[in-house]
Amino acid sequence: MTKPSLPDLLHAAVSAVGGTERPGQVAMAEAVAEAIDDNSHRLIQAGTGTGKSLGYLVPALAHGERVVVATATLALQRQLVERDLPRTVEALHPQLRRRPQFAMLKGRSNYLCLHRLHEGAPQDEEEGLFDQFEAAAPTSKLGQDLIRLRDWADETETGDRDDLTPGVSDKAWSQISVSSRECLGATKCAYGAECFAEAARERAKLADVVVTNHALLAIDAIEGAPVLPQHEVLIVDEAHELVSRVTGVATGELTPGQVNRAVKRAAKLVDEKTADSLQTASESFERVMELALPGRLEEVPEDLGYALMSLRDAARNVISAIGATRDKSVQDEDAVRKQALAAVESVHSVAERIVAGSEYDVVWYERHDRFGATLRVAPLSVSGLLREKLFEDRSVVLTSATLKLGGDFNGIAASLGLSPEGVEGEDVPVWRGLDVGSPFDYPKQGILYVAKHLATPGREGTRGDMMDELAELIEAAGGRTLGLFSSMRGAKAAAEELRGRLDNPILLQGEETLGELIKTFAADPKTCLFGTLSLWQGVDVPGASCQLVVMDRIPFPRPDDPLMSARQKSVEEHGGNGFMAVAATHAALLMAQGAGRLVRASGDRGVVAVLDPRLATARYGSFLRATLPDFWYTTDRNQARRSLAAIDATAQADGK
Repeated sequence: MTKPSLPDLLHAAVSAVGGTERPGQVAMAEAVAEAIDDNSHRLIQAGTGTGKSLGYLVPALAHGERVVVATATLALQRQLVERDLPRTVEALHPQLRRRPQFAMLKGRSNYLCLHRLHEGAPQDEEEGLFDQFEAAAPTSKLGQDLIRLRDWADETETGDRDDLTPGVSDKAWSQISVSSRECLGATKCAYGAECFAEAARERAKLADVVVTNHALLAIDAIEGAPVLPQHEVLIVDEAHELVSRVTGVATGELTPGQVNRAVKRAAKLVDEKTADSLQTASESFERVMELALPGRLEEVPEDLGYALMSLRDAARNVISAIGATRDKSVQDEDAVRKQALAAVESVHSVAERIVAGSEYDVVWYERHDRFGATLRVAPLSVSGLLREKLFEDRSVVLTSATLKLGGDFNGIAASLGLSPEGVEGEDVPVWRGLDVGSPFDYPKQGILYVAKHLATPGREGTRGDMMDELAELIEAAGGRTLGLFSSMRGAKAAAEELRGRLDNPILLQGEETLGELIKTFAADPKTCLFGTLSLWQGVDVPGASCQLVVMDRIPFPRPDDPLMSARQKSVEEHGGNGFMAVAATHAALLMAQGAGRLVRASGDRGVVAVLDPRLATARYGSFLRATLPDFWYTTDRNQARRSLAAIDATAQADGK
């Protein structure tokens, strides 16, 4: 039988999902097929509306080897598993003569644990809880969540937290889930045969396509114990998020509360002397943390160093002692021991890592008004880890609407551990970049307006001229505004100020769940939605409800961000431009994602307004503008207002 052609397969798949075939999608599918065939790597920028999911799924399914698709957001995972994959598999079946299997796989703590549900979580004695369902008052929010979880456990087929609608708080979920460290293991657990996490792993082992998230991909790479099944092809969607997700997984933290819980859990399992030494170390760590001031620790202070060494040594002794003891008087002994071990091992590993003082780690204090101080440690860079773990033994395709920064792929490539495009050599992964464009006509559909006349934003204080400008723009647009702010404080200040000045309803992130806010915003064109980071990348509102996207300032990292400033300094010490490599790259990614909220469909029209004159006047402005969609560019405030008023009038005439 002749092998079906890629164009024919793509055509069948696009027809099945009711889409329109686009030249960019065809070019992308061909590039993915080529990368798989010659076992090489591709970075593919595919603008909004390209249909990139099918652009990589069709060649991957046609290839026939196992494929892992890793995405950053739950929304895209759901879209792939519930819509794109079922339809595509059916559409390709007549030509492929097979139905590839697919499955979703997440980290263990995403699945309900039947042991924890039925046997109860081992609790700290002074909390006085053993059965968390009895202890939480049914009238409390926690109690209601737990009752709902118990009922849901009887009907769910997956045990996947993301299938529970509406969701529950992290506190409630933690009562009925376990981390991989706390898990007893299927062979030792009375519920092993029914375990949801084990069932998900078994489905993944049998699947041709495994859909997972960036965090699990990072865990698979970092921890050395494979979580994902063997695969020949890895596709990373929303790849602009990968470095930050991997950094998050590779970050450790210690708090006095966390250490205290570890002490309490271990105390009943080891002899008094061993328990006392951990308790003493915990108290000295707590005293140091009470005086901790936020900021980076270029060197670990002597008092903290001693406290961490004591913690490390005491934790090591406890781990040995827990492994050697057996106490049948402890109810559900295996689970109690496993939870205590997990808590103490976590303390030990972070303390040991900070004491070791690797030049490749950054250590800092954070302080929270409510929770006190936290000690954190994160890798200075994850590029070496990604180069070593990601690009060996498989073909990797990384795709996103935002991969070209300042006009080329090399900035993103460097953060992934790749050499500049075209550089070849031993142990250098070979890759090629491809920008397949967007089906949208950006110069005709959108305007990029930079408010060049405003004062340069300072670090502190309200910006009266910016508030006036924002109010005028919203009035001209008739509402229809998504306000993207670089800080929650800025978003709140703008919402409070403009609620008093405008008739338009202004929604603020945090006042309701994100899903509800977006639904309300999309339903009423007069409404505005203000918020921070998750809105820069998580909003998809095509049509007349979002015709003005405002960014209050260029979203550089905060100057006191310990990890970003350490990375910037490291680049400079190696002769590079730290500001461009770290701060400008961070801002460019966010701005491109933010500007991408404006045009989501071929009929969309509108303005992206940046209320920071540096985009027009600073030397790095051209780098940032080159990363944004190719909108028509102006610094004329009257032109921006006239255009918004005309777009609003057209929408109203159309009854929108």
